[in-house]
Amino acid sequence: MARRTKIYEGKAKTLFEGPEPGTIVQYFKDDATAFNAEKKDVIEGKGVLNNMLSEYFMNGLTAIGVPNHFIKRLNMREQLVRACEIIPLEVIVRNTAAGSMSKRLGIEEGTALPRPIVEYCYKDDSLGDPLVSEEHIAAFGWASQQDMDDILSLALRVNDFMSGVMYGVGIKLVDFKIEIGRVYEGDFQRLIVADEISPDSCRLWDMETGQKLDKDVFRRDLGSLTDAYSEVAKRLGVMPKGATPMKPTLIN
Repeated sequence: MARRTKIYEGKAKTLFEGPEPGTIVQYFKDDATAFNAEKKDVIEGKGVLNNMLSEYFMNGLTAIGVPNHFIKRLNMREQLVRACEIIPLEVIVRNTAAGSMSKRLGIEEGTALPRPIVEYCYKDDSLGDPLVSEEHIAAFGWASQQDMDDILSLALRVNDFMSGVMYGVGIKLVDFKIEIGRVYEGDFQRLIVADEISPDSCRLWDMETGQKLDKDVFRRDLGSLTDAYSEVAKRLGVMPKGATPMKPTLIN
């Protein structure tokens, strides 16, 4: 489709004005970053895979009644999404100790948590997206108490859905990150899941071998990121066996 006016460019995606008011075109790049963009590379085919996988997960959420910004996939790298006001928080749900939680709390990576733990980080790359409490969120007016109740509910519903989907294909959902947006319908506001859900924003481990199938492959130099993401796509039936992210056959 014809290139539109750029609204915003992030580390993994670029946003353009959509064809209709209230819409945005979200373009998935091949750029990979880690450690707050201190480590960078371009991984051919990553954007195609994330576009396909995010479409799959967002459609699944829609099917079970979880509101989100996804409208439709436009092509291999772009999808049409609903414009929304992003709440400046990263919402993290953890089922198993890993990454920063293991370092912060001295919990061995791979330890099952007694229940899903929801954490919040303030979205600011220059600060390293610091962990914040609900007290910070309320004091600085980033979200109301009703918003926080709704965010928690959305996060846990996404966790239930994602955990079940991944379990069905032999993958453990260790943790994931989502963003939440506000949309206004007349005088009423509601919250929706926004941004993306992909291996870029999840930790995914093979249930039998423990093999990492997420961005930790890039963070920790564990092999081919494209191969890891392709494995997830193939298990979910998003990309047939024999296809590649450079020459994929998409399943509608």
